[in-house]
Amino acid sequence: MKLQRIDDTRWRIPREGKMRVEGIVYASDAMMEALRNDPALQQVANVAHLPGILRASLAMPDIHWGYGFPIGGVAATDADEGVISPGGVGYDINCGVRLLRTDLRRGDFDRRALREVVEQLYRSIPTGVGGGRRDLRLSGDDLDGVLRDGAAWAVDRGLGFKRDLQALEEGGSLPQAEASQVSPRARERGGSQLGTLGSGNHFAEVQRVAEIYDERVARAFGLVRGQVTVMIHSGSRGLGHQVCTDHLKGMLAAAERHGIELPDRQLACAPLASPEGKCYLAAMAAAANFAFANRQVMTHFVRESFAKATGTPVERLGIEVVYDVCHNIAKMETFEVDGRRQRACVHRKGATRAYPPGHAEVPHAYREVGQPVLIPGDMGRYSYVLAGTQKAYEETFGSSCHGAGRLLSRGEAKRRARGRRVVEELAEKGIVVMAAGMATVAEEMPEAYKDVADVVDVVTRAGIATKVARLEPLGVIKG
Repeated sequence: MKLQRIDDTRWRIPREGKMRVEGIVYASDAMMEALRNDPALQQVANVAHLPGILRASLAMPDIHWGYGFPIGGVAATDADEGVISPGGVGYDINCGVRLLRTDLRRGDFDRRALREVVEQLYRSIPTGVGGGRRDLRLSGDDLDGVLRDGAAWAVDRGLGFKRDLQALEEGGSLPQAEASQVSPRARERGGSQLGTLGSGNHFAEVQRVAEIYDERVARAFGLVRGQVTVMIHSGSRGLGHQVCTDHLKGMLAAAERHGIELPDRQLACAPLASPEGKCYLAAMAAAANFAFANRQVMTHFVRESFAKATGTPVERLGIEVVYDVCHNIAKMETFEVDGRRQRACVHRKGATRAYPPGHAEVPHAYREVGQPVLIPGDMGRYSYVLAGTQKAYEETFGSSCHGAGRLLSRGEAKRRARGRRVVEELAEKGIVVMAAGMATVAEEMPEAYKDVADVVDVVTRAGIATKVARLEPLGVIKG
């Protein structure tokens, strides 16, 4: 793979062959040294072949190999001449992160009280591969409502507050969603999974604000040092996975019919204006709305869990949504490209929207400081809160990184964890961990991931986000 250094945070993959644009990768020297022979770089080049792609095929510093697109990939395609590719969204449609702040401080909890909170969260929020709540099995009409209205469906049923919706990307609902485009099998898989974490890298984590880097922005986000926060990482569960599966075959046929040459069949795509493109966008939006509602319902469970564990009424806990971001999504957005305003379908696959101060789609409370950008790390170190910038809007279609990025495969992580007692190791650091199985804990041990501080360092030095706060784990529930 040919690589050219642009500056100390960016590398160019030169345009060659049938690439329509160049590739741009954000990485440090050490990251690039580890990446040089990684197939994820070839995926960046492959994405550059997509019809209608604008400016460049982009990759964030948490890049690693994925289906079709690299995880950490960003690509915008022209609204009139471009395509939509499910590989640019991923199987877990609208996998994302929600951050909650509280009026509690770390000093309010001794070790026993912290364990009570974590245990209550574990009882309230189903985890694991299946994971369902009998009291939230959705009828056909209710599921249609979730797919159509997203987080608002939950709020209308008392699972949250109206004000929550003001702090969600897109207000917690994509209007182009059509429940009719979601297959019976997808509906069956998702019908019992609302309000559940799932497995793999999904989690709910009790944290403390360990460091504030920008007092003004942190104040706008409602964050102060020593404060207890909760981060929820989950997506559209089996429903979203099935939506992706259902549409891939049709996308391959559409690509062949439209004469689209693909360097990798996993980049199956269709023109945005084609029947296949429109159907996928409508189904994807419905799955994204399921994910918004899923995180909203879990927010309600978090409030209830803290109230039960602490004996304090919900209204006195001050548990409020800071923000909710999508990590796996494709949305129509507007940018200036080559000197003119242009509508584009922005694929973010393992990447976070990072809109700047003043943008109309940033919640009013944050408009002067920029959109919150939530970057989870691993369960043994830390996570970060960043803010979007004008430079990101101009260079990366308003995008930044989404997390630490895997360093080890799940199999390799489990192999290296043999003979270790990961839960006890974390307990020695004061971190309470509860999980459906120890295999998940092994797969998700801290060493399985890059140090998220290194990833954040690259995006902040590149100017596509600014650092606001560091959050450290106190207790974690996992699938």
